[in-house]
Amino acid sequence: MDNFAAIDFETANNQRSSVCSVGVVIVRDGEFVDSFYSLIQPEPNYYNFFCTRVHGLTRQDTEEAPVFSEVWHQIEPLIEGLPLVAHNKAFDESCLKAAFRTYGMDYPDYKFYDTLRAARYVFPYLSNHQLQTVAAECGYHLDQHHNALADAEACAWIAREIL
Repeated sequence: MDNFAAIDFETANNQRSSVCSVGVVIVRDGEFVDSFYSLIQPEPNYYNFFCTRVHGLTRQDTEEAPVFSEVWHQIEPLIEGLPLVAHNKAFDESCLKAAFRTYGMDYPDYKFYDTLRAARYVFPYLSNHQLQTVAAECGYHLDQHHNALADAEACAWIAREIL
């Protein structure tokens, strides 16, 4: 796959609408050409212990952050006409749809591809198919797992290699 936008969300709690950060990496003609990262004030605006333990973000980090609808207006022009790619698209796509619903935005029915599903097919011998494992198999070392931009970069690297 030569042209796409890799996307990753982190959430503040168990509600899929509670996106608290987003990372996007734009790939055109197989080259990384742009990236975007933002903290987001989640909705609902509370953090549970488990999510904070995973990504390290707290309410203090996002208290002054823009809401999802404001952030998405910055992302839209970057991804226009591109399919989206996520590692475990079931999670990221459901977050995106939930945030669109929460903010009363019309969902444009983005085309999503899943590097997790592809990795299970391409690399059946791996002990697991977690993002950092698959990224390493594709020659990418993921240093900041669960930072949305770092995860989107790893996903983009994987997508270039196997999609």
